[in-house]
Amino acid sequence: MKLIVMIPTYNEADNIVPLLENILVQPFDLEVVVVDDDSRDGTAAAVRSVAARDGRVHLLLRPGPRGRGLAGREGFVWALRNGADYVVEMDGDGSHDPAELGRFLEAVRSADLVVGSRFVPGGKAEGRGWFRNTVSNLARTYLRLVIGVPVADPTSGYRLFRREALRKIRPETLTAPDPFIVAEVLYRGHKAGLRIKEIPIIFKDRRLGESKLSLTILFTYLLRALKLRFRGEKF
Repeated sequence: MKLIVMIPTYNEADNIVPLLENILVQPFDLEVVVVDDDSRDGTAAAVRSVAARDGRVHLLLRPGPRGRGLAGREGFVWALRNGADYVVEMDGDGSHDPAELGRFLEAVRSADLVVGSRFVPGGKAEGRGWFRNTVSNLARTYLRLVIGVPVADPTSGYRLFRREALRKIRPETLTAPDPFIVAEVLYRGHKAGLRIKEIPIIFKDRRLGESKLSLTILFTYLLRALKLRFRGEKF
């Protein structure tokens, strides 16, 4: 079994080394690919420093154009080309705990796609103010209604895919250049008939660095959900 953890990054120099170290000590055979959007803060150099002492770490440096969706697409394609049987997607800011990986691998025995959820029993988000929580709750309710996917946490970026499930999504044809890729992938998975399972996670808001989410991005995200649902999509 080959497990590859895929992490899209932009300006996560403060967070990426501790995250990689926490991943590498997990009791599984795994590799990590960090897909960096040519960060200006030295993220790539930090990843290289870890890769120099541990061959399980790989850096995929993207010179541009930048975008969470573009980085995620390339990371998925890289993982499949490099023989992954399972692909984990997670954020690079430390909000997702690598210690949860064992539960993801247990859950995928009866699923094709496992979503780490803040909004099922046992899950929660820590360190967020009331405004961020309110926005998050409104966004997830809206997405569930619009794209029609029966998942409690459709904006979660902590997920595990079986190889064949990811191939059915056809990541090389994903179109979202930005964080909307999370919803696009979930929508495609639902349409492809994948068995989607949620497990509870504890989401810890970033301690260092700045969030990439803005109200403009969120508004664009919600508009794209409408287009995705009512224009349909062939893939």
